Formats: sequence, C-alpha cells, structure tokens
Amino acid sequence: MIIGIGVDLVDIPRFERSIERTPRLMTRLFTASEQGLKPHSLAARYAAKEALIKALGGSDGVHWTDIEVASEPSGRPVFALSGETATTIAARGITAVHLSLSHDAGLATAYVIAEGRA
Repeated sequence: MIIGIGVDLVDIPRFERSIERTPRLMTRLFTASEQGLKPHSLAARYAAKEALIKALGGSDGVHWTDIEVASEPSGRPVFALSGETATTIAARGITAVHLSLSHDAGLATAYVIAEGRA
C-alpha cells in the first residue's frame, strides 16, 4: 500500500550558488561519501531527500545526513538510511522506499514512493 508520494525539483545553478555562498551546507545536507560529487549529482540528491521528507509527510525524526542516496550495481538510485531516520521510517510502518532521479537542462528532479502495511 502506498503510504506517501513526494516529488522535488531543484534549479542546479541556483543550488550550486547556495553551496558556494554557504559551504557548511555540504556537511549539513550530505554524507561524507556524497560530498565529493558534482553539483548536478548533489542537486539530485538534495531533491531526493526533500522528496522523501514529503513522502513521509514531514521531517519529524528525519536527519539529512541519515539519508544517503547510493546506487545499486545496475546504477539504479536507492536510499541508504541510518540512525534516527531509519528508526522513524520503520516505526511508521514503511517497508519499501522507491526513488527515481533525473537531471537535464539545469534542473534536477526526484520522485519518491513510500510503501508499507495498511
């Protein structure tokens, strides 16, 4: 059963300017393994984290660095959740989280579906 759906769209050049203007956002928003990525990939990961928060219906119990966007060997993006965020998602009865990412023409987008038991 679908528990929630979230979508987010990020303007990549604007996002890059924000990171340049406020460098501490890198450690606040991204895990150590994400921080070395290119701006378009970071923007897509930011969109993914925002879309996940929307699919959950809010940010209570969710922490940015507990959410990492990783890739399966096929290249498919997946969430690697840890800490309080993983506990919060499990407590809400969510058993699967699906993620799709895209970036083109200066925009990055993410779509998330959270599934769980009824």
